[in-house]
Amino acid sequence: MRHEEVVSDVTVVGGGLAGCCAAIAAARQGARVALIQNRPVLGGNSSSEVRVWVCGATAHGTHHYARETGIIGELMVENQYRNPDGNPYYWDLVVLEAVRAEPNISLFLNTDVRSVEADGPEHERTVRAVTGWMMGSEREIRFTGPTFLDCSGDGLVGFLAGARFRTGCESREEYGESWAPEQADSTTLGSTILFYSKDAGHPVKYVPPSFARDITRTSIPERRIIRTDLNGCAYWWIEWGGERDVVHDNEEIRDELQAAIYGIWDHIKNSGKFDADNLTLEWIGAVPGKREYRRFVGDHTLTQADVLGQELFPDRVAFGGWSIDLHPPGGMYATEKGSRHWHPHGNYHIPLRSLYSENVTNLWMAGRNISCSHVAFGSTRVMATCAVVGEAAGTGAALATRRGLRPRELATNEIDLVHRAMVRADAALLGVENTDPDDLARSAEVQASSTLRRLVVDTSAGTVPLDSHLGMVVPVDPSLGFVELLLDADSDTTVDVELHSTGEPQNYVPLQLERTAVAHVTAGQKQWVRFDVDWTPDRPQNAFLVVRANDSVSVHRGDSAEPGTLFFRHRTPPPEEKYTEQWREWKHILHRESLCLRLGSPTRAYDAGQAIGGYARPYGGPQMWVSERMEWDERPWIGLTWKEPVTFGEVAVLFDDEVEEDLINLHHHRTPFDVMPGLVRDYRMQAMADGEWVTVVSVRDNRRRHRVHRLDETVTTRRLRVLVEATNGAPRAHVVALRVYAEPR
Repeated sequence: MRHEEVVSDVTVVGGGLAGCCAAIAAARQGARVALIQNRPVLGGNSSSEVRVWVCGATAHGTHHYARETGIIGELMVENQYRNPDGNPYYWDLVVLEAVRAEPNISLFLNTDVRSVEADGPEHERTVRAVTGWMMGSEREIRFTGPTFLDCSGDGLVGFLAGARFRTGCESREEYGESWAPEQADSTTLGSTILFYSKDAGHPVKYVPPSFARDITRTSIPERRIIRTDLNGCAYWWIEWGGERDVVHDNEEIRDELQAAIYGIWDHIKNSGKFDADNLTLEWIGAVPGKREYRRFVGDHTLTQADVLGQELFPDRVAFGGWSIDLHPPGGMYATEKGSRHWHPHGNYHIPLRSLYSENVTNLWMAGRNISCSHVAFGSTRVMATCAVVGEAAGTGAALATRRGLRPRELATNEIDLVHRAMVRADAALLGVENTDPDDLARSAEVQASSTLRRLVVDTSAGTVPLDSHLGMVVPVDPSLGFVELLLDADSDTTVDVELHSTGEPQNYVPLQLERTAVAHVTAGQKQWVRFDVDWTPDRPQNAFLVVRANDSVSVHRGDSAEPGTLFFRHRTPPPEEKYTEQWREWKHILHRESLCLRLGSPTRAYDAGQAIGGYARPYGGPQMWVSERMEWDERPWIGLTWKEPVTFGEVAVLFDDEVEEDLINLHHHRTPFDVMPGLVRDYRMQAMADGEWVTVVSVRDNRRRHRVHRLDETVTTRRLRVLVEATNGAPRAHVVALRVYAEPR
């Protein structure tokens, strides 16, 4: 047996997505990082060992333009390219390769941290070291350094260090949460084990083991969905242990979950109710995927009100959007529905103050164990949200360590420092502008070869009946005078249109009625009908237009859509819907298509200036430059001009990876594109020298959103441009942001 010592700037315990993103973020900020994982595979619950879908702020398409960017965004876009069918082992490789690509990370797999050295009074503890045992290698490794991140999920490091924590449910009174129980209790969300099956091509018998559960004696056949075409996380409801101690009873919970799966498989194979003769079990999990255990207490505890109210924290560093999704403590044996959901109107913010311990001075946390109530945890617990929280915590940990600050000092006195670092890294931030004085692009004038000025979709590909209300979101900058729709009418009639504002800039729901318009329509086909809405909001924002139902009218649709537009159909909740909070009245329709429309006012929503400073994701508008169609502008460009020559060593460009597209790592659904069409494929960066454009960067076959070009030699010029030569399928060039820095990072 060996005893070893490892000294790092930042020690990350836990190799799930939160830990991986925390480690990568800290490493990219220049910190030396030790990443410790107690199993042989990275990715935690998303790994091939457990196989849970990576869900996040899109809430499977409930929220729009909501997919995360940053490190988890990089992983999802790369996985889409390499693994569009959702092979769990290929996903493992995407995560592992991303970690191994960072030279500042030392990775310790199969290393179980079991002891923590910490000292100080209860209100001001300090972690000095953690010690892990590397299984199979007989190495005992002691990790020391100034800063530690507990990304272990269960929170063992913080617990052993003396960090304050909560488990179970708070009382309704404690945080005023209507979805909390009247009295506090110890129940949690349970754990889950999944299984995969496959068609063997010939009959396969199944003899259940003696310990398989007879599920006909349970509520499972009546209450849960069992189908032969489902696999893996489609059986998320195989959950148990919420009334046990999820950690200390882990082995009992695993045995019960596996016994249930063998019983479910017996039901599928041998009950005679399924066409399953050729099916066989391909894989069954050996590791329970835990949902909930310790939640550490930070300087702010995120609550139901913060999630549903979309609280705009000054120290916001991440966002979520999954519903508050609470499961019955009885799990798969419960007689009530498997889950209930409460969606906010759009994405909500998570503050930095929820990502460090209130009483351990050098302990950050990310993932399932951040500071939130049980109810809020029902939303923050999904893995893409854990990942963006990990990136924020890793960034904060590296910055605090480098400057000798405590986490609290960073969050309260230096939040601009965090925001600038995260904006430069293209982290998943919502409503945080690029105000970085180091970005030389912000001092330049911006030009473009062309710009999308008028939203027009006028070629019909069919019709959509107006038998229920239709909705459409369009950007308004600075005003919207009228909208024209291409209509068919069976008889003379009138059509009513309402214009609503959406509340927060990240919302895509009609919240406040601003204008109404009515138009007479005569019987006939393909009539452009004008609705005068005449709206000039006090700031650029999206409008949600509602076309009221009229059974005698159809609206023409086009087979393409302009960036920043969305279309919906209204649904009426069914009477059996018990939890009205989970019902979304507006369902997205016409994916990558559009209603035929003509907006009556030119727009500035796609100006070149949108790519300089400002926001780097949709926020009250598309927030990017969009050129005219490339058949009219064959080589579109966006350029910068400075009054005086500037010298720079780094140019970064953000392309449009279409955050409206709900990507997923495994098999929930298949997105047809290996590379997002909105991403620029071929481009050049050119600087003006002696009156001629000189290419300083040339890229072919790009498939990534965030491209950082650190130049071999600095460039001095008054003019710089990005020349787009091809996209990955979009008819226009899209550039989200263009940034220029004197010093490479």
